[in-house]
Amino acid sequence: MSDWLYSDIVQEHFMNPKNVLDVPEDEFSPDGRGLVGNVQCGDQMLVVIKVENDMIIDCRWKTYGCASAIASTSMLSEAVKGMHIKDAYKITPDQIVERLGGLPEHKIHCSVLGDKALRAAIEDYLKRTGREGEIEKQAAKVVCNCLNITEQDIESMVRDHGVRTWEELQEHTKIGTVCGKCKPKADELLHQFTHLYG
Repeated sequence: MSDWLYSDIVQEHFMNPKNVLDVPEDEFSPDGRGLVGNVQCGDQMLVVIKVENDMIIDCRWKTYGCASAIASTSMLSEAVKGMHIKDAYKITPDQIVERLGGLPEHKIHCSVLGDKALRAAIEDYLKRTGREGEIEKQAAKVVCNCLNITEQDIESMVRDHGVRTWEELQEHTKIGTVCGKCKPKADELLHQFTHLYG
């Protein structure tokens, strides 16, 4: 693999992914389940967790995605074991990318599905245990319903990754590639954040 563009850590997590859900989901008997993404554009992520005393004791996953998505979710699943649900809920894609030793810029969008699926699984766990809304959700508004991309995601792309055009935003996040209804609002936010961050 002489043309491999990724760190050794990414390669390890891609070639030997950790905690893949390799049994039927009902056999795993998850306490929480999160499914995000859209198979139409090639990226979908399932994360299931087991929880004891609000600590994540196991985290398994399945994805339809690229090497970066596989490696990111593998690393995420390792990172959150033994973590309190409130701390796991706050984990960010940038933290996972840092643990991986970086990702190519055009692959950063692949790291965002895992944390979204994890948050959905934690929310599902709280709902199942009658504690819905116990963790305060970030006040991010969803812009792209097909891919669950929020205002915060767009802001992060502009602020942290230098995205300035619609084409760059699409390359990084795949926003607008399913139904396209989000383009006007997303474009407006892109211009606002570009103006804000220069």
